[in-house]
Amino acid sequence: MSEVQDLMSSLPDDKIDMIAATSVLQQQAGDIRQNNPNWSSYKQSQMISQEDYSYIVSLDNKKTAGQFLQENPGQCAKTFLNLLSHVSKDQTIQYILVMIDDLLQEDRSRVQIFHDYANKRKESVWAPFLNLLNRQDGFIVNMAARVVGKLACWGQELMPKSDLHFYLQWLKDQLTVVNNEYIQSVGRCLQMMLRIDDYRFAFVTVDGISTLISILSSRVNFQVQYQLVFCLWVLTFNPLLAEKMNKFNVIPILADILSDSAKEKVTRIILAVFRNMIEKPEDSQVAKEHCIAMVQCKVMKQLQILEQRRFDDEDISADLEFLIEKLQNSVQDLSSFDEYATEVKSARLEWSPVHKSAKFWRENAQRLNEKNYELLRILVHLLETSKDPLVLSVASYDIGEYVRHYPRGKTIIEQLGGKQLVMQLLSHDDPNVRYEALLAVQKLMVHNWEYLGKQLEKENEGKNQPGGTAITGKA
Repeated sequence: MSEVQDLMSSLPDDKIDMIAATSVLQQQAGDIRQNNPNWSSYKQSQMISQEDYSYIVSLDNKKTAGQFLQENPGQCAKTFLNLLSHVSKDQTIQYILVMIDDLLQEDRSRVQIFHDYANKRKESVWAPFLNLLNRQDGFIVNMAARVVGKLACWGQELMPKSDLHFYLQWLKDQLTVVNNEYIQSVGRCLQMMLRIDDYRFAFVTVDGISTLISILSSRVNFQVQYQLVFCLWVLTFNPLLAEKMNKFNVIPILADILSDSAKEKVTRIILAVFRNMIEKPEDSQVAKEHCIAMVQCKVMKQLQILEQRRFDDEDISADLEFLIEKLQNSVQDLSSFDEYATEVKSARLEWSPVHKSAKFWRENAQRLNEKNYELLRILVHLLETSKDPLVLSVASYDIGEYVRHYPRGKTIIEQLGGKQLVMQLLSHDDPNVRYEALLAVQKLMVHNWEYLGKQLEKENEGKNQPGGTAITGKA
C-alpha cells in the first residue's frame, strides 16, 4: 500500500464526513436493529441448521456477542453466508446485513474473517452481496453495497476486476437515479473505494468522473456536494489523475460551488482539491495551466474574500495561503495568449480584452493552429453545443478574427465544419448572436478576395520594378 493510501485509509470516519447519524440508511438501520427475527421458527422449519441457529442466537445477544465472536471467528462468515443463501424474507435479510455491517464497523479487521472463509472454500466472498444488488428493497440493496465497500477497502485482498467493474458501475448509476433517497450512502461507498489507487482507475474507466461533475453542476444539497467533491479530492492524490482532472471541467464547476457555498466543510474540501491539482501533477506545465484556469474562473477573488474570514480549521488557512501565492505567481507569468487559451479551454467565453485586441490577433492568430488546431476545434465545438448567447457571440467573433488574420484560415475553418455552424447562427433567436455570426460570415466570404487583392498588388509592384514587365490593358 502506498504512503498516500496509508494516509487515506487511516483517516477516521468522523474526519471524513458527518453523515452517520443522519443518512436515511442509518435511520432505517436503527429501526431494524430493534426487531430481532424469530430464529427458532427458521430452525423448526429446517431453513437453517442447528449449528447456524446456535451461533446467530449467541451473536444476537448484544451482551456476549463480542466475546463469542472472538472465541468462534471461523463460524461467523459461515453462518452469515449460509443465512443469506437460505433466507428470502426481506425483513430478515435486512437484519442480517445490519448485523454484518455493525460487526465490521466495530472492528475493521473482521473483514478478513469473510475473506479467509471464502478462500478456504475457494468461493467468491463478493457474489452473495453483489447478488443482493438486484433485489427490489432499497435498504437491502444499499446496505449490501455498504458491506461490499468495507470488504473491498478494509481487507488485504483487492476486489477482482470483473466484480469491481460491476460494483463501480452500479454505484455510478445509483448517483444518477432521480430523487434517490439513498444517495448519501452511495456517496459514502465511493468515498471509501476511491482511497485505493487500483479502484480509482477502474472508476475512471466507467466514466465516473464525468458523472460526478454532471451531478455537481446540477443543484444538489450541501451534504451530497461535500461527498462528491471528497471523491474528486481522493482521486487527485494520484498524480496522473490530478493532471487529467480539468479535462472534465472540474475547475469551473468547483469555482461556481465555492462562490455559492455557505458551508465550511464544502469550502474546505474544494480548496483541498484545488491544492492537489497544483501540487500533485508531476508536469509543472499542467500545474501552471490549472493555476491559470483558476484565475480565469475568478477563484482568486473568492480566495481573497475567504482570507478575510476567521476559520478554526487550520487546513483551510494553510490551503488558502498556498493557493493565493500560487495563483498570484501565475498571474505575473501570464501572457495574453495563455489567458486566451485558458478561457477557451474553460468553455466560458466572455468579452475579455484579448478578443477585441487587433494586436493580439495579428500576433497570435497563427497560434490557434497549434496542437492540431486544438483551440479552433474547441471554438467550433462551442458553436455546435453551447446554449449561452454570450459564448456563441464570442466564439463567432473569434473565428472571424482568426480568418481575417490568418491567410489559410477560411479553408481550415471550413474543414473543421465551422463555416456551416456560423451560418446556422444567422437565424439564432438572440440578436447579438445573429450580429456576430453575420460579421464572421462576411469575413469568411470576403477574406479570399482581400488575400488575392494583396497578392495582385505585390505582383504588380514586382512587374513595375526595373527589369519587370508592366501590365498593360492588352491581352
